[in-house]
Amino acid sequence: MTPEPTSSKTKVCPTCGTRLSENAVRCLVCGTEFTAQPEPKAVKKTEKSVQASRMPEIKLSLPAAIGILAVAIIAAAAIVYFSVRASAPPGTFETQDTPTPTETPTASPSPTVTLPPTDIPTPTPQPPFEYTVSATDGSCSQIAFNFNISVQSIIVLNNLPSSCPISVGQKLLIPYPTPTVPPPPTNTPLPDVATKEACETVVITVQDGDTLSSIAANYGISPDDIKEYNGLTTDNVFIGSALEIPLCRRAPDPNLPTPTPTLPPPYPAPNLLLPADGAAFTPANDVVTLQWASVGALREGEAYQVIVEDVTASQTSRITDYVTDTKYIVPTSFRPKDNVAHVMRWWVTPVRQAGVDDQGQPIWVAAGTVSEKRVFTWVGVAVQGTPNP
Repeated sequence: MTPEPTSSKTKVCPTCGTRLSENAVRCLVCGTEFTAQPEPKAVKKTEKSVQASRMPEIKLSLPAAIGILAVAIIAAAAIVYFSVRASAPPGTFETQDTPTPTETPTASPSPTVTLPPTDIPTPTPQPPFEYTVSATDGSCSQIAFNFNISVQSIIVLNNLPSSCPISVGQKLLIPYPTPTVPPPPTNTPLPDVATKEACETVVITVQDGDTLSSIAANYGISPDDIKEYNGLTTDNVFIGSALEIPLCRRAPDPNLPTPTPTLPPPYPAPNLLLPADGAAFTPANDVVTLQWASVGALREGEAYQVIVEDVTASQTSRITDYVTDTKYIVPTSFRPKDNVAHVMRWWVTPVRQAGVDDQGQPIWVAAGTVSEKRVFTWVGVAVQGTPNP
């Protein structure tokens, strides 16, 4: 149990320090007598209540508080605006007039400038050079063949007879070959562009239910050809889209007859150049070269048919050969074996290959007009003189 606190007053002995009752006259321990002292008057203390000071209170309604807050925000914004405006460089906040939109002028097409034709430089002809006939030069034809010129040019430049007799050590003037001037460039399109431009096409619009396969089957064309021609990467086609159908890619109908190719127009007759009609060739002329003018650029499978026949022999012998050049060297095996001047007749015909025979040899048919026929004489061996008696 907690002892109850006593409410009586006590005092302490000044000698031994024993706590005694307030009314005790003598100390019970040491015997010290206490002198009686008058009791002090009770001083009544007046306690004043001290209250803490309180801050003044202001009560506002909610609308008034919102209005005051809005005014404060506007005032702060105005202060910031004028501060920035005062510190900005002049002209930053000047009001600019918004330009009125005007119609954009359409550029008119500039006139096409026609360039003057470029003059093709004409080659300057070079003077002929001097050539000494050697022992290996059998005839004018051989010299002309070596220098890629015509025999006629040698005859004219050196004032020689039509038979063009020459001897070892003789000096001849040889002209330079005439240079071929290249044709002017043409605006020829690339092969792919030319093929696409030459292809007949039709443009269709994809309808509901159409597929790439059905469109290809309708026009007899492979789906891959339609995709390639239109730049498609998948087989999907969309309703309303336009497709270009290349009709040139259609497969031929097997039920239709094979069309006969159209033959080009016939060539004109070749113009014979050398040797001149009636020219004579002696044993010194080991080589006889026949020359004629071109009838034009020959196509693939076309050639010149050259026929040379010996009309003096007891049994007419003939050579038939085919060349694509405009000259032909008569084989030395066709040279006469006796000392009689043989008359040789020759002519040229443009021909075209029409197929092959059972042995695989080409079959030639005429592709133009036959040239005129010329003759020349050719002596095989030297004519022995009659001995004097």
